[in-house]
Amino acid sequence: MRLVFAGTPEAAVPSLRRLAASDHDIVSVVTRTDAPLGRKRVLTPSPVAQAADELGIPTIKTDRLDSAATDAIHDLRPDLGVIVAYGGLVREPLLSLPAHGWINLHFSLLPRWRGAAPVQRAVMAGDAETGVAVFQLVPELDAGDVFAQVPYLIPAGATAGALLAALAVDGADVLTDVVDAIADGTARAVPQEGEATVAPKLTLDDGRIRWEESREAVLARIRGVTPEPGAHTTLDDARLKILAAGEAEASVAALAPGEIGLAGKTVVAGTGTEPIVLERVQPAGKGSMSAPDWWRGLRVDGTVVAS
Repeated sequence: MRLVFAGTPEAAVPSLRRLAASDHDIVSVVTRTDAPLGRKRVLTPSPVAQAADELGIPTIKTDRLDSAATDAIHDLRPDLGVIVAYGGLVREPLLSLPAHGWINLHFSLLPRWRGAAPVQRAVMAGDAETGVAVFQLVPELDAGDVFAQVPYLIPAGATAGALLAALAVDGADVLTDVVDAIADGTARAVPQEGEATVAPKLTLDDGRIRWEESREAVLARIRGVTPEPGAHTTLDDARLKILAAGEAEASVAALAPGEIGLAGKTVVAGTGTEPIVLERVQPAGKGSMSAPDWWRGLRVDGTVVAS
């Protein structure tokens, strides 16, 4: 089939490469426009745009699938549209333009975690399981019939970033199998079943640690917002990023929520229940460092309190 592929971040790249290696013809890649990155704000193509360039596939760079993008895609005469984390909505008439419509690779077991941040929300909620789903795109958010759905156990201590990278690789194979099935006429989609939950895009405030929450909830939040937007707290009116953390030993004395101190050679912080260990942090204006190195630089006796 003639495919149009829409995607932007690194999580979409395995699917693009897998489809490019298949028997199908990717006639164009749709991705968001170059974005300023780094301290010097250098305009940089998206990971999908870079992969498309390596593969020799022409790109349509747009932040909205508007009439201009629709006209450009119309001229390509696609049989199927494939979307993986593009970052924009597909509306009519573009939705019905390809002969087989559009399919979407989504990183959750639908209808749980419909929306922009399914992996992050699953980790933050402490889910034991997630997965990938390939479904028919419809006007309602992530509500279309599902062609294939594969569960995936969330490893203990996994961050959202690590989990998404693993799902992206596994999902690429599932997606390609569905495209093959649509091409040969054997694909069958079934309605979603169960209670729908939503996974809105993360904000900076989602990364703010609520120290009064349980240890499990605090650690789940830290892992769910890593690497973006990142977990953080406030200490002496300055932001402190928490890059990695874990459970403290049972022998560590209880601390008040947000109270940070030293237990042997480890830096520990109090939550609403048991303490956690701070492993790596990033103070404002500085680079990543081990929590013990950061603590020694504070040169304080006793404890400090974050909020």
